[in-house]
Amino acid sequence: MTRGAGDPIVEVQGLIRTFGDVRALDGVDLVVEPGIVYGLLGPNGAGKTTLIRVLATLLRPDRGSVRVAGVDVVADPNAARARIGLAGQFAAVDAFLTGRENVEMVGRLYGLSAREARRRADDVLDRIGLSHDASRQVGTYSGGMRRRLDLAASLVGRPEVMFLDEPTTGIDPRNRLEVWDLIEDLVAAGTSVLLTTQYLDEADRLAKRIGVIDRGVVVQEGTADELKDAVGGSVLELVVHDEDRVRAMEAIASATGEEVAELGGRRLRVAAREGSGTLLEVVRALDAAGVEADDIGLHRPSLDDVFLAVTGEPAGQDAGVDHEVVDASAAVAGGRDRERRR
Repeated sequence: MTRGAGDPIVEVQGLIRTFGDVRALDGVDLVVEPGIVYGLLGPNGAGKTTLIRVLATLLRPDRGSVRVAGVDVVADPNAARARIGLAGQFAAVDAFLTGRENVEMVGRLYGLSAREARRRADDVLDRIGLSHDASRQVGTYSGGMRRRLDLAASLVGRPEVMFLDEPTTGIDPRNRLEVWDLIEDLVAAGTSVLLTTQYLDEADRLAKRIGVIDRGVVVQEGTADELKDAVGGSVLELVVHDEDRVRAMEAIASATGEEVAELGGRRLRVAAREGSGTLLEVVRALDAAGVEADDIGLHRPSLDDVFLAVTGEPAGQDAGVDHEVVDASAAVAGGRDRERRR
């Protein structure tokens, strides 16, 4: 079946994947339109990495249908692998090879001739700004350069869609910005991207649409603005002394009827559905409880507020629970090559 120009690049219906008694995916429904970055948010253990591995043909689903670029990934994994690129949570490259040799190796796993693998390697290395460092041993690369090289290896097969599983985990802020720029360049050049992340600023900047997955189900979906609007009203944040934290939370909950979230340190957050009216109620309640706030203010809901409202916990900054340190690009490419040779 050929995918039409306007058909989804990813289409998932009723996807279930279990590990023993654990349902990592519990009926996922997901549609991703082509030519965009789709952000997938979720707490640790929500099922993000499991979903990516199913989409990339590295795991078989127990039930449900999964189509990528118009191809059923279970019925025809070879054709699916020819259309996808995958970069996992870690830059899985060989430190003893040069940058060019790493990318050429993945190209060969895709079944390319030596000449074509070198040509495509030169092309993608230029595209991601590593041409001048391509002959250096990867062991001399910075973390950001390794991440870009990992993406280059994923691009050598010229995928229609890229799956990026927490691509900026463990790299510094400056290199994160470089990776963001690269992802935006990929989309501008016609590649669709499905991005999992726990960095809410990352999703806010890159993603045209965002899905929130929790306990194996997509529980909220829309643009960043739509998700923020769904929270409703404003949000009140305040900072109190640590010894006053419990009294402050009790006073605020009693005054507003809302659940008070702890954001770490001495920061608290509560929905302010009446805006300045809620602020006034909270100030009065704190005064009556003998609690003095070091800082207090209202703001429009952010993706952090969406995450908290939907999942019941603040967004974390750690990598997910599926910590497989594997060369994901090579796994996909190698699997495709093995099936091609059968």
